[in-house]
Amino acid sequence: MVNNHTNGDSLFNSYRWTLPATTNRETLQDMARRILLLLTDSDGVLTDGGVYCSPRGEELKRFNVRDGMGIERLRRLAGVETGIVSRDASLALRARASKLGISELHLGIADKSAALDDIMRRRGLSPEQIAFIGDDVNDVAVMRRVGLSACPADGMPAAREAAVLLCHYNGGQGAFREFAEFILAVQIGADKSVEPENSALSLWAGERA
Repeated sequence: MVNNHTNGDSLFNSYRWTLPATTNRETLQDMARRILLLLTDSDGVLTDGGVYCSPRGEELKRFNVRDGMGIERLRRLAGVETGIVSRDASLALRARASKLGISELHLGIADKSAALDDIMRRRGLSPEQIAFIGDDVNDVAVMRRVGLSACPADGMPAAREAAVLLCHYNGGQGAFREFAEFILAVQIGADKSVEPENSALSLWAGERA
């Protein structure tokens, strides 16, 4: 990934996306405007990839509540639904997905590309209407098929190379939220995506410390 855009319109200045040299801003915005469904991997995207284990096996996983707010904001402000396509099938992930009201939940999936085919067929969606964020080699096939793809900053090299957008945040530390907010900013406008001043949430803009 090359071509950091540090000058120009405020949308790109705010997010500091790292874009492939072949992707310009207008093309990227067109891609984001078409998105109706955002799919995500779990481990390494919604989590930092770590698990807490006991003699009984995997017990706990850590999720970022800011990503959960991103799912809610996509649905409420832009009508964009969210789905999880993951090899993981843990009770922790099932519970998290249930709490967030995830509309497409595909767990224990080895062939994510086949799951994408199923989703598109049932929902009548084209690849251009779907976005995906993944972090590892088993996400690459889907990332190359969908209309818009992203990878956390600490994703594996193959996933980083396949992504249209490379996030600044790591998995489990806000990468999903960063991707969600970018789609929101394109679809409804950066100003409209900012919550009222009395809200606990506002859209990040400006330099990171």
